[in-house]
Amino acid sequence: MRADRLVSLVLLLRRHGRLTADTLARELEVSTRTVLRDIEALSAAGVPVYAERGRHGGFSLVPGFRTELTGLNHDEALALLTAGPGRGEQAFGLGPALASAMRKVVDALPETHQATASDAVRRFLVEPETDLLARRQITDEVPGTTMGEVRRAVLAGRKLRIHYAATGQAPRWRTVDPIGLVTVRDRAYLLATRSGEDRTYRLSRILAAEELPEAAVRPGQVDLDRIWRERSARFLSGGDHVTVLVRMDPARREELLDTVLAVRAEEPEADGWLRLEVVFQDARHAEWALWQLGTEAEALSPPSLRAALRERAVRVAAVYAPP
Repeated sequence: MRADRLVSLVLLLRRHGRLTADTLARELEVSTRTVLRDIEALSAAGVPVYAERGRHGGFSLVPGFRTELTGLNHDEALALLTAGPGRGEQAFGLGPALASAMRKVVDALPETHQATASDAVRRFLVEPETDLLARRQITDEVPGTTMGEVRRAVLAGRKLRIHYAATGQAPRWRTVDPIGLVTVRDRAYLLATRSGEDRTYRLSRILAAEELPEAAVRPGQVDLDRIWRERSARFLSGGDHVTVLVRMDPARREELLDTVLAVRAEEPEADGWLRLEVVFQDARHAEWALWQLGTEAEALSPPSLRAALRERAVRVAAVYAPP
C-alpha cells in the first residue's frame, strides 16, 4: 500500500540521512519514477524532505525531523531486530514487509539507543546459510505471486485453487479449503482440506494458485500446533517408513539428524555414546545414511538393516583385500 511505502521512505531517510532516488527505489522495490512521485506527495503533506543537487546529492529530511513511532523499549527492539533478519524472513512471502517493520523498529528507539542497538544486532547471527561443516541449508523457493495468493486465501478464509505437482505425478489443478501455513526447517506447508479430507501441501510444489470468491469450509477457531502434530504422526506411521534403533558417537549426532524424518527417543549411554530411535524414509535411505557414519554408529535394529550393512561391509572389504 502506498501509505506504508511513504512511511518506509521517511524512515529510510531518517536512518541514512541522504539517499539517491535509485537507492530508495531499490530499498522499496519500486521504480525511480514512483519514488519521485512519493517525494512530491510527502512534500505536499508537509513532510520536510528536500533535494540536494550534484554528484553526491540525493534526498534528505530537515535535521531534527522525527516521526511519531513509540512504544518499544531497548530490549524489545533488540529482540525484534535480532530475530527479524534471520533466514526465516522470506517465510510466507513476508520479507519486504519485515524489512519495512525493521526500519520502523529502529526509528522507534530514542536517538541515543539507535547506534547501540544496530551495533548489538551485528554481533548476533541467527540461522546462517551454512553450518560449521560448510553444509548449505536448502530453502524452498516459492514465487511471490503464488505465495501471495495462498496467503490471502488463508487469511481471508476463501477457497483456493492450486496447480500442484505431487511427487511422482503430473501437475494438476485442485480446489482446497485452506486452514493455515506452517514452516519447518526452511520448508513451508499449506494445511488444508479437500472434499472434507485432510491434506498437506508443500508450498514449493505449488506451481500456481488462485484465490476463489467462495468461502472456505473450515472451523472458526484453529489450533495449528495440534493439527500439525496429528498430521505428522499419521505421516510417520504410514508408507514405507522404517524405524531404526541406533547407538552412535554424539559428535556425529547432527549429521544423522540431517537425514532422518523424525527422532522418537534419545538417551545417553554409560560409555558416552547416544542411543536414538529414529525414522527414515525407507530401508534403502536408512542403509545409506548409517553407512556414511562408518564405525561411529551402529544400527541395533531392525535385523534386516544390520544384515544389509554387514553385506555391504563384506563387499567393500573384498575389494580392498590384499592380493
